[in-house]
Amino acid sequence: MYFGLSEEQKSLEENIQRFLADNAPLESIKAVADGDEEKAQAIHQGIIELGLSGLVVPEEYGGLELNMLFATVVSSALGSGTAPVPYIGSYVMAPMALNLAGTEEQKNKWLPKIAGGECQIGVGLSEYVGARENAGIEFAKNKINGRALFIIDGKNADAFIIANKSGELFIFDSSASGIEVVELTTVDKTRTSVELILENVDSEKLAASDDTTVIEKILDAGRLMLAADTVGAAQVMLDKSVAYSLERKQFGRLIGSFQAVKHMCAEMAAELEPCHSMIWHAAHCQDSVPEEARLMACQTKAHVSEVGKQVSKTATEVHGGMGFTDELGLHYWFKRIGLNRQLLGSPELVREEAGKLQGFDQ
Repeated sequence: MYFGLSEEQKSLEENIQRFLADNAPLESIKAVADGDEEKAQAIHQGIIELGLSGLVVPEEYGGLELNMLFATVVSSALGSGTAPVPYIGSYVMAPMALNLAGTEEQKNKWLPKIAGGECQIGVGLSEYVGARENAGIEFAKNKINGRALFIIDGKNADAFIIANKSGELFIFDSSASGIEVVELTTVDKTRTSVELILENVDSEKLAASDDTTVIEKILDAGRLMLAADTVGAAQVMLDKSVAYSLERKQFGRLIGSFQAVKHMCAEMAAELEPCHSMIWHAAHCQDSVPEEARLMACQTKAHVSEVGKQVSKTATEVHGGMGFTDELGLHYWFKRIGLNRQLLGSPELVREEAGKLQGFDQ
């Protein structure tokens, strides 16, 4: 039995990688990391023109209504190019939240705009995943108050969807009064996270979010997209390491001929190769094996985070001193993997969730 990507999925992956190679080379990534908003917007617009904004939006609202495996393929391709674009929050988690929990009025208002690339929505689940001291969300009489941390795709967002501790979801326009947006400084300069300080902000509850299975599905999807992004980035670091070992000479010999370097590259390949199948299977479970979906999402996020960390560290070592230079740019992939590891739950936290799902806490 064949289990892998279809020709259509492979073609989509190649088209995205080709677009990024042509329109977001390393020099462009460096410019965006240094604050070039115009270049970032141009790359974002290109992603919209590829149709990625409507990937998981239902057809009746103008989207493509593709499954989670397609979404995973896209996330992996974007990670391979360290694409400085909103995707996981705006174009996967947000439309899922609206489709699963929104009223018909909320769907009609937001989903066509998302599908058409007219609207970017930041998503914040930190209060539900792991509440922080002095941060919390309170909702009463259509007003929302509190602090929301680590909003994914929150910079330049047109609206926000955030969760409270119990998993209820709320949506509000970014132009509403009472919102203070604080840009957070993280190691990954290709993407930005923000914090929201909210004071009596007009908002709407996503009605069906009382059911905790809704936020669990959105959280699982977000974790899976982060894992796929990490796999894409780690694969590039491995490929760059192998290529470098076949051109760099030391003591008159290619370093790729040294047994130690061979072992480093072989270990990276052996650890990373199964991760491709793991994210594909986890995505398949999201759509077709719901009884395994939560556990697979947790296990995939935790395992891929650890493998990504090891690959990024080893790949840097293979490059020697060059691996630490801005000229080579390897650190953009390294830092992207590092941030993915922490967003929506560290490996330790996610493993604890997986243990509870299997009854290990009893």
